Amino acid sequence: MQGGWVGTHPERGHRLRGTLPPTGDGPVRKTHVLIVGSGIAGLACARALTQRGVDDLALLDLEDQAGGNSRGHTLGGLPCPLGAHYLPLPGAQAREVNELLHDLGLARQHLGRTEWDERHLCHSPQERLFIDGQWHEGLLPPAETPSALAQYRRFSQLVDDAQRNMGFAMPSRRAPWTAYHDALDGQTFATMLDNDGLDAPRLRWYLDYCCRDDFGADAATVSAWAGLHYFASRHGFHAPGDETAEREPVLTWPEGNGWLAARIAAPLRDCIHLGRTVLRVSEGRHGVDVVAWNEATQAPERWVARAVVMATPLFISARLLASPPEALRGLTQPHAPWLTANLQLREPLLQRPGAPPAWDNVRYGSMALGYVDARHQALDPTPRAPLLTAYVALPEAQRGALLSQPWQHWARVVMDDLAGTHPDLPAKVERIDLCRFGHAMSIPVPGLRGSPALAALNDTRGRVVFAHSDLAGYSVFEEAYTAGRLASQRLSL
Repeated sequence: MQGGWVGTHPERGHRLRGTLPPTGDGPVRKTHVLIVGSGIAGLACARALTQRGVDDLALLDLEDQAGGNSRGHTLGGLPCPLGAHYLPLPGAQAREVNELLHDLGLARQHLGRTEWDERHLCHSPQERLFIDGQWHEGLLPPAETPSALAQYRRFSQLVDDAQRNMGFAMPSRRAPWTAYHDALDGQTFATMLDNDGLDAPRLRWYLDYCCRDDFGADAATVSAWAGLHYFASRHGFHAPGDETAEREPVLTWPEGNGWLAARIAAPLRDCIHLGRTVLRVSEGRHGVDVVAWNEATQAPERWVARAVVMATPLFISARLLASPPEALRGLTQPHAPWLTANLQLREPLLQRPGAPPAWDNVRYGSMALGYVDARHQALDPTPRAPLLTAYVALPEAQRGALLSQPWQHWARVVMDDLAGTHPDLPAKVERIDLCRFGHAMSIPVPGLRGSPALAALNDTRGRVVFAHSDLAGYSVFEEAYTAGRLASQRLSL
């Protein structure tokens, strides 16, 4: 079997943990605004600045492709995701995201309503769950007993009440923050569920799955605010038998959110400088001095800018800044490691009983997050070998193993898990490309979302400002894009 690591270069980021390369005598380049990081937040900030007429700017990124956790990949000539693979239709509070989607032609206004381009909405069937020896439509497990069904309905009512009365929105900065939200943020989601008597095993597995999918950790780790926010800021929670329930419409593409990242980055291509590992950011009296390591030339570069946007994870910003603000120095923010595997198969998989193949496919009881079919959205009817993208959110304790173990080890971990649903899969894998993110997702542990440190960093103004989904306490496209747009307004230019 062929395969290997793709997409990320951990050794570049780890320069900051050891002895830094020599930084003197590098060429000096000047720019009006320099953005450190070309993930979604950095790209959004650059897009906003160019729309305001700021054309003298530069983005530096240590990787060889812009887009951060939303980058795409190609395997066997076919596009596939390396990270985020869908975007829920944004609500009214996600004004910046709505504007972007209209600008990209994904949506249009007609007779006062938003119409979506159906080519980019997830095609049916959308989701299925393997449980009790067969596939079931949707990811919510069937309730095993009448008392379990009653718990499903109680949790549904709890989410409905939160939506109507407590205010949840995405991005979360557009929602109120009250003593009620603070109390939720002060306990784990599992504690809240235990106190409410919501302990049905299948319900709890599903809620754990949802938390690991968005936050990289289970209900015993994330805050109750985060657990409720997952449902109350989006589509709610619908118990089995709820006749009003409709599947949540999402936008997706064969390369996942790499489709979005590529189109945001395209007009900015001349100012994006890839393979630059930033080593130091120093704010002076008249500007900001940035030292970077050019990975292609293996030589230092010095950049001088009037203003800098730190579009990097906050713990990275704390290491890069010569004088980080007090809020940044005192912030503790754990991050989940993440593994994505794209598998090219020689032939189709044997079908198991139940619901037909879907875009998103999950096995009940698995600690992995299942797989999506990268060809599900393809309009080309030409027969091709199947291409699956599997996702694994790892415990923080396995970050070291993700770095040190060879790709063959993690390929076997992925295939062994998928074999629980498809025993014929391992023999049909032709190639597997794996992508590792050591610090992929901020975990919204109790006390993080409502911390004074995050509030202060969200409001930082001046020549150095911050723009990253970390500012929301968790990692999704809507938070990152909004953070980038708003950061552009806080800069002193």
